[in-house]
Amino acid sequence: MTQTISSLTSMPFKAAENLRKLREARPLIHNITNFVVMNFTANILLATGASPVMAHAENEVEEMVSFARALLLNIGTLTDEWVNVMLKAGKKATELGLPIIFDPVGAGATLLRTKASEKILAETKVKIVRGNASEILALAGSKAKTRGVDSVASVEAATEQAVRLAKELGLPVAITGAEDFITDGYHMVRVANGDPLMSVVTGTGCGATAVIAAFAAIDNDPVSSASTALAYYGLAGEKAAAASTGPGSFVPSFLDALYNMTPEELQAGCRITEI
Repeated sequence: MTQTISSLTSMPFKAAENLRKLREARPLIHNITNFVVMNFTANILLATGASPVMAHAENEVEEMVSFARALLLNIGTLTDEWVNVMLKAGKKATELGLPIIFDPVGAGATLLRTKASEKILAETKVKIVRGNASEILALAGSKAKTRGVDSVASVEAATEQAVRLAKELGLPVAITGAEDFITDGYHMVRVANGDPLMSVVTGTGCGATAVIAAFAAIDNDPVSSASTALAYYGLAGEKAAAASTGPGSFVPSFLDALYNMTPEELQAGCRITEI
């Protein structure tokens, strides 16, 4: 059973504390992520207060992992070579006891993605899995419907399977959507922060995984780190949407909101509940 927070009554305070600690520590987050989102993800991490590095060369990933505080593995633009690189980095992170945050982009859409996800989960010690509903259903063995790498299943449709998957894997699973759901199989948490504009900008899901990795670098409790990270990320989305007229103006406003948010604003605005 995954060790988790004993009470969520102090979660707004914990969210603020995590953001403050992250900005003080500026942890290095090693990202092996997809070409589509590399720049956006790096900017999201910088705006949050972390230090990103995007390194996927096979002959340097082990060395780079040794400098980092967390490792993000994202299979968005996958090849067999990249799977091997992720496994190499993941095994080194496992050896060093670093948190590995896994984003199974498009799992269930193709056999390559599904098998790669299963291999990463089997051969490395992943700390948190973050995906959309279809991806989590695919990892749980359901015949989830996908459209490319986008989910056509709702968060509600995947919660029961997520609980089962978390128990089987022995680690928390976070499903992001209109309302996020986080579970370690025994505790269930909802995060109600966010805005619909986030779903029409490429890379916001991948960015959420990166922010979870940054929070996991300074918070050893995976349910707490995932929940508070998603509350921070979603609240920034709300603030950005209020200052935007559409997806084009949303992106710079979102980076500004991540950068400018204070711990006090996060404590006041985060909506985290246990169910």
